[in-house]
Amino acid sequence: MKSKGNLRKSLLDRRQGLTHETVREASLRVVERIRSLDAWRNAREVLLYWPVRNEPDIRPLMADLWQREVRVLLPRCIPDRPGEMDLACVNRECDLTPGMYSIMEPDAEACPAVQSCCPDMVLVPGVGFDRHGFRLGFGGGYYDRLLASEDFCATVSVGIAHDFQLVDELPTEEWDQPVTLVCTDRELWRP
Repeated sequence: MKSKGNLRKSLLDRRQGLTHETVREASLRVVERIRSLDAWRNAREVLLYWPVRNEPDIRPLMADLWQREVRVLLPRCIPDRPGEMDLACVNRECDLTPGMYSIMEPDAEACPAVQSCCPDMVLVPGVGFDRHGFRLGFGGGYYDRLLASEDFCATVSVGIAHDFQLVDELPTEEWDQPVTLVCTDRELWRP
């Protein structure tokens, strides 16, 4: 089995090599798969991510939630606290601003951190996922900490990836948190 570092580089290189059209088409298929889930249709509070660097673009789902008046949460990296994020409720795209790593995140002035939440669903980005639900990220542990918190004990967590990012097995650590489902442009995998 490849090391996490080698696997991360290989998957990121492949993702970076995708054309705009390939990412667009794959994203549309991912969005349709998510829309087919009962947990999605019944959700009242959902944590999403802002796509970067050829990740599947799930922004149409954010628009769906706003239209349905579902509470939309997005993560925000906490300065000077590596590996930690807070969450904020976002009501429109203009509430976002470039944050750490140049990822759009809730503006601290317009969107204060929520003190508590209980999302019905969280869509989780990743460099890779395996068929046991484990995730390979960038190595900061941001999502592992988040998914391990009490607020997420009943949450349906869905890893979002391109088909090639779903592998048979990833190297794991004791603190790694698996997701409930993995959604790619070709399948919805239940570990």
